[in-house]
Amino acid sequence: MQPRNMSMSGVVDLAAVKAAQEAKAKAEQARAEAVRQGGGVAPGVSASSLVIDVDEAGFERDVLQRSTEVPVVIDFWAEWCEPCKQLSPLLERLTVEYNGKFVLAKIDVDANQMLMQQFGIQGIPAVFAVVAGQALPLFQGAAPEAQIRGTLDQLVQVAEERFGLTGLTVEQDAVQPDEAAAAPEIPVGPYDALLDAAVQALDAGDLGGAVQAYKNVLSDDPGNTEAKLGLAQAELLQRVEGADPQQIRKDAADRPGDVRAQIAAADLDLVGGHVEDALGRLVDAVARTAGDDREAARVRLVELFEVVGGDDPRVTAARRALARALF
Repeated sequence: MQPRNMSMSGVVDLAAVKAAQEAKAKAEQARAEAVRQGGGVAPGVSASSLVIDVDEAGFERDVLQRSTEVPVVIDFWAEWCEPCKQLSPLLERLTVEYNGKFVLAKIDVDANQMLMQQFGIQGIPAVFAVVAGQALPLFQGAAPEAQIRGTLDQLVQVAEERFGLTGLTVEQDAVQPDEAAAAPEIPVGPYDALLDAAVQALDAGDLGGAVQAYKNVLSDDPGNTEAKLGLAQAELLQRVEGADPQQIRKDAADRPGDVRAQIAAADLDLVGGHVEDALGRLVDAVARTAGDDREAARVRLVELFEVVGGDDPRVTAARRALARALF
C-alpha cells in the first residue's frame, strides 16, 4: 500500500457508504456514552493532550477507539530521519492550531516495527489518518505547509460530513496565578524591518525582492501570518508579471482540459479581483482531471485560499466544493 501523496482519495475505497453509516452510528454511540458517564456534559481535553506518543500496546485504545470520537492523524517517524525533524514539529503546531479537530499520534517506527509493517510503510516520514476505525493514507515525505493544511482541511471536512466527527472540546491548560504573574511578556519577533522591506519592495515593483524578504521571515518564524499572506500575494503577482492576459484567456477558453492553462487563468482572475471565478475555475479543473493534473490544480487552489484568506466566505464555499469534487 503506497501512501498517496497529498491526497485523500483512499477514503472512497476504505469508507463505502454502508461502512460510513455504521461508523457514524458507532461514533455517535461512543459520544453519547461519554456524555452519560460525564454527567450529561461532554468532557473537554487539554491542549497538551492533543499530541500523544503511541506504541503497539496502546494502539487499539489510543488510536482505534479514539478515532470514534475524533480523527487521529498518525505521524510515523524515527530519530535518525532528518525530514521527520522538520515535519513532526509542524504537525504538532498545526494540531494545536486546529484546536481539537483531530489528534496527532506519534509512532516511532524503530520501536514499533509491527505497526510499520501493518500500514505497509516503505519510507518515512509517512502520515496516515484513522477515522471511525478506518485507516487512510495522507502523504509520505516532507511537504509544504500549505499543502499539509489543505489535506488536513479535507480530512476534517470528510470526518464531519461523512462520519459525524466534529472534534473535541479543548480546555485551556490551567496556569497558576503566580506563574502567570511571573511569566515575562513575549517580545514581538525581530521581523518588522524585514516585513517593511518586503512591503517597500512590493511598492517598488521588486517582486523577487519581496518574495525573498518574506521567505527570510518564514525561515525563522514559519508561523508568521503576515509573512505567509504576503508571500502568497507576492508569488501570485510574480506569476502574472509580464503575462499576456488576452492570450491566457484565449488559451483557457480554447483548451478547457488543459490544467496549466486553467491555472494561469485562475491566477489572472484573482489578480483582477474575480475571486469566485478564480476559485470556481480550479474546483472545476479538479473535478474534471485525475493524477498529476488534479494535484496541480488542487495545490494551486490551496495557494489561492491563502491569498484570499481562510475566513472569507468565498473560500469556505470553495472548500466545500473541493471536498465534493474530490470525494
